[in-house]
Amino acid sequence: MKNDTTMRTPLKRVRGLGSAKAGVHHWWNQRLSAVAMVPLMLWAIFTVATLPGLTYADALMTVQHPVNATLLILFLGAGFWHASLGLQVVIEDYVSNEGTRMVLITAIKGGLILIGALAIFSVLRIAL
Repeated sequence: MKNDTTMRTPLKRVRGLGSAKAGVHHWWNQRLSAVAMVPLMLWAIFTVATLPGLTYADALMTVQHPVNATLLILFLGAGFWHASLGLQVVIEDYVSNEGTRMVLITAIKGGLILIGALAIFSVLRIAL
């Protein structure tokens, strides 16, 4: 038998519980979504800060503007994606039961997809 100098225990070698090969991809996605959120968040803060002095019709016109509608859709998409990635990491780190973990991840991802789609649909309905 080959001399195995890795840090894996014999039980881990038998179960095959090595790297899932997806951690780096998930990490990069979370970092990219965070970087995308920085300018989108600055735009959102500026836009929301200008809304209090506007009438309802003016606020609708602000959202109807093609640039604002596009940025709002990007903001919502990136925000919900980033939230999904972050909540998945929290659940993976703190929920030890594998079945419960899978149910929670699926429920949260499904809920965020539903709410995100409804939010984007609402913006498109206002803009178009």
